[in-house]
Amino acid sequence: MPDDVVSGIILVAVKPQMMDDVLPGLVSACDASTLILSVAAGTPVRKFQEFFGDIPTARCMPNTPAMVKRGITAVYPTEKVTDEQKNTISQLLSAVGKVVWLDSEDQIDLVTGVSGSGPAYVFYMTETLKEAGTAAGLPEELAEQLAIATVCGAGELMHQSGEDPAILRKNVTSPNGTTAAALDVLMSERGIQPIMTEAVAAAVKRAKELAG
Repeated sequence: MPDDVVSGIILVAVKPQMMDDVLPGLVSACDASTLILSVAAGTPVRKFQEFFGDIPTARCMPNTPAMVKRGITAVYPTEKVTDEQKNTISQLLSAVGKVVWLDSEDQIDLVTGVSGSGPAYVFYMTETLKEAGTAAGLPEELAEQLAIATVCGAGELMHQSGEDPAILRKNVTSPNGTTAAALDVLMSERGIQPIMTEAVAAAVKRAKELAG
């Protein structure tokens, strides 16, 4: 980039280990009003301040459903980020899904454990549902079709209805019925909740480690 060109927004979307090679080349493109918009995992605000000083900086944590415009991106803005810049960030990121704002940078790691890594949890749950169907006696291809359609449909129902997931769960659960029998297992002390809590905690811990 020519030395005399100053950018309004610089989007940083490189791997954390590449930062020290990439950021020095961007310094000449910044001034005090330039917005640094980072979607780089594990790279704290202080890293950008080392190169650019205390200029407007926003860290973003998107997730992969952004590829189908159904993502959610959490944003932490520093105090230097203006209302106008926040509006610009919302306009840019809402093109691929929902945008939520964070109160502190520490929340980025927590978001990573829930929504950043979360799609993988859902994909794995779908795998296990397919495998359970196969183990019960369904043909593998049919079990896969049923599992994928069920997860996608349930997700869309949550999205469109706006209901609390717990309400939707209760709506589909007849007393002493088949769903109730399954939920007795899934909601037991050895069920999904303690495992999910442990999994999210592990992701958060690793996110903190990567951030240094």
